Amino acid sequence: MGAGPAGSAAARACAEEGLSTLCIEEHGTIGYPVQCAGLLSVSALAECGVSSRSVLNEVSGARMLSGLGGELLFDAGVTKAHVVDRGLLDREMAEKAANAGAEFRLKTSASGIRGTSLLTRGVHGREEIPFRLLIAADGPRSSIARMLGLQRPALYLAGVQAEVPYEMNPRYVELHPNAAPDFFGWVIPVSATRARVGLCAREHAKDHFDRFIARYGQNSLHLASGVIPLGVMPRTYGSRALIIGDAAGFAKPTSGGGIYTGVRSAKHAAAVAAACMEHGEFDDERLRNYERRWKEDFGKELDIGMKALRMRQKMTAEEIDRLCRALDDPDLIATIVEHGDMDRPGTLLRKLALKPALARAMGILFASGVRRILTG
Repeated sequence: MGAGPAGSAAARACAEEGLSTLCIEEHGTIGYPVQCAGLLSVSALAECGVSSRSVLNEVSGARMLSGLGGELLFDAGVTKAHVVDRGLLDREMAEKAANAGAEFRLKTSASGIRGTSLLTRGVHGREEIPFRLLIAADGPRSSIARMLGLQRPALYLAGVQAEVPYEMNPRYVELHPNAAPDFFGWVIPVSATRARVGLCAREHAKDHFDRFIARYGQNSLHLASGVIPLGVMPRTYGSRALIIGDAAGFAKPTSGGGIYTGVRSAKHAAAVAAACMEHGEFDDERLRNYERRWKEDFGKELDIGMKALRMRQKMTAEEIDRLCRALDDPDLIATIVEHGDMDRPGTLLRKLALKPALARAMGILFASGVRRILTG
């Protein structure tokens, strides 16, 4: 279910295992509508298993601006992330899955589950498609998870983004932590003269966005919106189904990105699906292996990220400004460059927590809060 990056990755991996695979997509075109900022770490793009055809720009660092004077710039000197055309990326991933043997059915959505049959409606009318195992990659509002009565992710953020003419250094992403009260805003360079400007917020996202975008002019080339689920659902399997990607709440709380974890979860789901087929067993005890696998892989990182987000949401604009100023220290910047990882921030947080300069600048309560994030 779903032909986004996670769904196509699952379809490809299942087909490569020799499984009969059908991928159902509700939209008529894969990759549209775009609901993503389109910034992927080097690791995330590698996980997608595609060419560089969708890459529009390469980023080596970031500039953080508090809006109150605090500013921080770090540059790794090598490519750390890719700005991509998400439509092209999604279509190439689906093409790879189709070449591996997966079948795709567009303009088709799930309307129900009856025993081991998926009820659909769409371009072929109403159908009843038998299955042995479902892999749900149907996004934040997952209809499959809802039909199965599985509890949903804990928090949803609304995201709004516009592509605008804007001159900036194409090597650096801009981060604006005070653009939204409980997340952040961004400016992602598509080129030296064009950027994607957006933010996420729990409430009143459009109002925050209108205030933020005003400083970048009125000429919007493209406007996109979407929903980001944060906080993993309590159980990601059951009733012959595995829930992956955004449907499971695997978006990273520190950035909102979900492609790396989505594709990783897809590969774990495909491995468990192959084992289920081999043994002819589809009970929850067998499916539990999927949850064990993803938790061992990136579960701790998602937990750390969620705690860090909750801590950030308690910080005032002035405290965030002080943090920007505190991090603008040669030793701390070197630590960020060496250990920063968009997909696995835990290591960097551990390194920073040991830095006396940060504790002195931010105070004992901040330092103890970081330690609580890392120790659980």
